[in-house]
Amino acid sequence: MSLAESWDRYAVGSKRRRPVNAKGDTTWLNWTQYADHGPNESLLGPVAGRRVLELGSGSGGNLAHLVTLGATGRGVDIAPARKAVALERWGDLPGLEFHTAEATAFLKETGETFDVVLSVFGAVWFVDPDTLLPLIRSRMAPGGMLAFSHLPPGGQGPKPPRAGLRHDRTPDEWRRILTGHGFSDVRVSLIDPPEGKAVGTMLVRALAA
Repeated sequence: MSLAESWDRYAVGSKRRRPVNAKGDTTWLNWTQYADHGPNESLLGPVAGRRVLELGSGSGGNLAHLVTLGATGRGVDIAPARKAVALERWGDLPGLEFHTAEATAFLKETGETFDVVLSVFGAVWFVDPDTLLPLIRSRMAPGGMLAFSHLPPGGQGPKPPRAGLRHDRTPDEWRRILTGHGFSDVRVSLIDPPEGKAVGTMLVRALAA
């Protein structure tokens, strides 16, 4: 079974995002593995007029939210089932496109540049950073932001289709790796879990130097 087929099987069994969140919003950005928890899109700064790429866009909810705020969005996911679900819910939203592709293949082939590259429990966690980060950097506008989240090292979370896929890194390791691949102002924060939960979320932001 190919990697795409494995991820597609995983996607088919995934729970879909709710129609509204606890506040009654129909779109929202969720950085963590917990519903209605953690910071919002303000960590990215103003997004209106900015070109946003999400690597591992899933069902498209995070990216759709940024597009409703005035961004132009490109979502990339390796699983065909993800695109189908995203188009079903968000296909009529202007300025939003979804692509089925492996992240590195898309970055090699696209001619676009982006102001924000986003990965929420997405490709940055599952692709070798020494391969992926140079490609991301090559498609980013000067001063653009890369922002991604995943579990802290050792955290137990959604199991990927193939064992050993996750690229867990400590905050210091991410600072070193990102700086080495042309990023600056690297900021790493740990978001505490909600009450009753044991595992938090690591959130990383860096600027294209």
